[in-house]
Amino acid sequence: MESIFGLSLNDLTEQLSLLGLRPFVAKQIYDWLYKKRIFAFESMTNIKKEIVPLLNEHFDTTLLHMKRKQESPLTNKYLFELADGSLIEAVLMRHDYGISVCVSSQVGCNMGCSFCESGRLKKIRDLKASEMVREILMIEEDIKRRISSVVIMGIGEPFDNYDEVMKFMKIINEPLGLAIGARHITVSTSGIIPKIRAYADEPMQTNLAISLHAPNNEIRNKIMKVNKAYPIEELITSIKEYIEKTNRRVTIEYLLLDGVNDTKECAIELAQLLRGMNVYVNLIPYNETSHLEYKKSSKKSIDDFFDTLKKRGINVTIRKEFGGNIDAACGQLRANEVER
Repeated sequence: MESIFGLSLNDLTEQLSLLGLRPFVAKQIYDWLYKKRIFAFESMTNIKKEIVPLLNEHFDTTLLHMKRKQESPLTNKYLFELADGSLIEAVLMRHDYGISVCVSSQVGCNMGCSFCESGRLKKIRDLKASEMVREILMIEEDIKRRISSVVIMGIGEPFDNYDEVMKFMKIINEPLGLAIGARHITVSTSGIIPKIRAYADEPMQTNLAISLHAPNNEIRNKIMKVNKAYPIEELITSIKEYIEKTNRRVTIEYLLLDGVNDTKECAIELAQLLRGMNVYVNLIPYNETSHLEYKKSSKKSIDDFFDTLKKRGINVTIRKEFGGNIDAACGQLRANEVER
């Protein structure tokens, strides 16, 4: 049986037509699921009773199981259990402008970035679009508020699960569904160049973020295995092609690691690498974990790095720290649970 949460409105309309049902039924169901938050066909009062058994036979409306939740003033960290017993995470972050959620796209990750907790536990499988949609629904059900923006930046490499991630973005963007605006949806990649080029051809006006984390191949090879397949100069070329084709600004994610990539020399080199590009750099203070040897950069190092980029004409921000007092490093809550 197929999860109804993996179907766009058009997909649902087509499937219902194959069952002999009219297009308006799909809109009714979407309204119950995403606006009224009623998940049982029996409780959808304008759905004819005689078609309820048919709907139950073909579509699954069950949500995920929330296994654990950790809370802090700015952050909620969720551990969800899937139907097959696999565990994934999602993180809610409270901003001045609204609430954002970081969702996972895979169970585990094969990218093997040395600073990332997610990469310690290898990929088991890709997530389905329906499972990603239910991450959002579960959190909205928990907080009783709407999510204003979504980043696909949790466990997994989204572009290693490209088709399901694209389907997920289309479903949550659907005006009659969750209605999250395209400009409020961001997908992050560690740099899988063929998929960056494919993404540039997608019709949706969603955002792209690149997990760069180093200004040169020497450092990036040490901390990100993906760089050996897609070296930094080729990655930069693909980003320039993306910007030229879409006319959209790209976010450059840069995680600051003490003594690794946070020197003034690194900042100068990064500024030279990005000069003239329509990008902005998001500097991210590191969330330390007990399993990995990296340390968070000092406040002075972070501020100096910021100032060096700023003086060289690079648009740059320092991301507010979220969840330092909970297991907020990506993959940390899941890893702790799996390793118990």
